[in-house]
Amino acid sequence: MVIDIIEVQDINSFSRLFFLQEACGIIWILIPIFTPVLGITTGVLVIVWLEREIAAGIQQRIGPEYAGPLGVLQALADGAKLFFKENLFPSRGDTHLFSIGPSIAVVSILVSYLVVPFGSRLVLLDLNIGVFLWIAISSIAPIGLLMSGYGSNNKYSFLGGLRAAAQSISYEIPLTFCVLSISLLSNSSSTVDIVEAQSKYGFWGWNLWRQPIGFFIFIISSLAECERLPFDLPEAEEELVAGYQTEYSGIKFGLFYVASYLNLLVSSLFVTVLYLGGWNISIPYIFVSNFFEIKKSYGVFESIIDIFITLAKTYLFLFIPITIRWTLPRIRMDQLLSLGWKFLLPISLGNLLLTTSSELFSL
Repeated sequence: MVIDIIEVQDINSFSRLFFLQEACGIIWILIPIFTPVLGITTGVLVIVWLEREIAAGIQQRIGPEYAGPLGVLQALADGAKLFFKENLFPSRGDTHLFSIGPSIAVVSILVSYLVVPFGSRLVLLDLNIGVFLWIAISSIAPIGLLMSGYGSNNKYSFLGGLRAAAQSISYEIPLTFCVLSISLLSNSSSTVDIVEAQSKYGFWGWNLWRQPIGFFIFIISSLAECERLPFDLPEAEEELVAGYQTEYSGIKFGLFYVASYLNLLVSSLFVTVLYLGGWNISIPYIFVSNFFEIKKSYGVFESIIDIFITLAKTYLFLFIPITIRWTLPRIRMDQLLSLGWKFLLPISLGNLLLTTSSELFSL
């Protein structure tokens, strides 16, 4: 009888140990999945809070202050409100296109984060075509907007979807030419290699100084791709009610809201990676720079430093698009297309030709 009790205890202990091992294995698998999602979500919430505070300062008013300290929980409150609201469907619309449109817009932008490096080893996919994968994937988002506009069976929504497609096509080409120029300078299309190429020459080796024309064209094209003021024609309130978002409510409307800020964040991250040196902080006259340049074994501490530097540059740059949104008026549709096809496209093409010529002569 004693032997039987001991055997039962051993079996129970083994079962508990096996269960713990299985649970730890599942958690270890889920950590790399949920950590980027949590980071991206936190980044979007910070952008929403920053934009509201900066907008309040520009307009000389008080921003959100009741939802949490300094209003930091206002975005969570808005998300919870949209989550519990009813999802309405247009009576004569295409419910399949109407439902899948917001998902395509969000998922296509989320996939772009796979090639964003936060450190030399802190990247989910270090591909040889990293930057061009981002451009290719970001071109899918306007398809979701067009599907949403068409599926709504609303003339304002459909016109907003058409505007989104036309705007994306117009500014995708100058953006691609700017990225091509950066790839030529870095001899690589990998996002990690582009950052490493800038780190060889310190602060003055940033592509911001080597490609100033491309930098400004990239900013303008990115704002147009994100549909931010003064380029928010697909959802112009005075002309199209709310554009492709007119018939949406509840969580589906919230997905469009999230997609806008996800796109803004990933565009700012690529500005940091392509033009501002990524995770390198080789800025002169900063005495703590030697602290960041210490060669140490790669570990958690160095990873935290790399992430902090990348995010600091990104959020400092975000002041530019946020300030532009609350200071400049919306341009007309003909002005939008003229700016893209008659101004940015020739200049970006000329910048690419100059970069190619300089690289050929330097061989």
